Amino acid sequence: MDIRQMRYFVACVDAGSLSKAALALSISQPSLSQQISEMENDLGAPLLVRSYSGVAPTEAGSTLYRHAQSIIKQFAQLRGDVKRGEHALSGQVAVGLPTSVAAVLAVPLFERMRAKYPGIQLQIFESMSGYLNELLANGRLDIAVLFRETETRGVTVAPLFSERLAVHGAAWVGNTRAKTVPLALLSGVPLVLPGRSHGLRLLVERAFDSAGLDLNVVADIDSLPTMLELARRGEAATILSGFLGRGKAHKDLLARYLVSPSLERSVALCRLNSVPQTAASRAVQDCMQQLVAEMAPTLDTAAARRGD
Repeated sequence: MDIRQMRYFVACVDAGSLSKAALALSISQPSLSQQISEMENDLGAPLLVRSYSGVAPTEAGSTLYRHAQSIIKQFAQLRGDVKRGEHALSGQVAVGLPTSVAAVLAVPLFERMRAKYPGIQLQIFESMSGYLNELLANGRLDIAVLFRETETRGVTVAPLFSERLAVHGAAWVGNTRAKTVPLALLSGVPLVLPGRSHGLRLLVERAFDSAGLDLNVVADIDSLPTMLELARRGEAATILSGFLGRGKAHKDLLARYLVSPSLERSVALCRLNSVPQTAASRAVQDCMQQLVAEMAPTLDTAAARRGD
């Protein structure tokens, strides 16, 4: 098995189809199928499940996919280092950012990396944390910013800061000129929240239950734009990151931090232990940690509380 075959296999998994992968690779489908068969014979295990709808990796295929992505990235970095000199960092680094974190970190990260490491090509994925967790587990991301406090099996967790939650909308509740609103005032208020598979939903449910309040979830919505639009229209309120109220896109949406109690969640840099970290990936991680340290006065939850 060689690097070319690894690229072929990764292309098949990404495309979900042998015909689409063959087209993207500019080779014939029979030739691609033969290469995959040779890999399966070499490893002694089936790598793809074939069906009328396309192909999907087997358990062995998923393992190969993660390692192949890492090897391909390392090979690309090796070539770049040789061409540019051993001290010039280069290569692609895939970073996953939840939308709330991307609102304050994505642009500064891009600008800092372009200025300091022009040879490193960032791939920034912005999505809800549940999907980013899947991408990290599948080896699609080198680094993911997730809402975690402690390390889990196979994942290294480096704490960044605590993100404070806010109620968006609910103009009929409390003082709209205040920067905060007591959680008790949201008892019975119609809310739209992510489904129960999301950590934010669990955090909100625990807070309402501990305070003996009525949590009135009128819809489970796993779409950030939809939740914010419903809150903007006054159809229902939602509880999300307070950072979302800072962006120009949502400046017209009422957002107030929750107090009594304050709701917070830990934000951390996460990466798979099974995937070797490249020098470029370490540089991006260091850059993100430096940016967070510099932005600490605006990210620190204590700073937000001074407006309570």
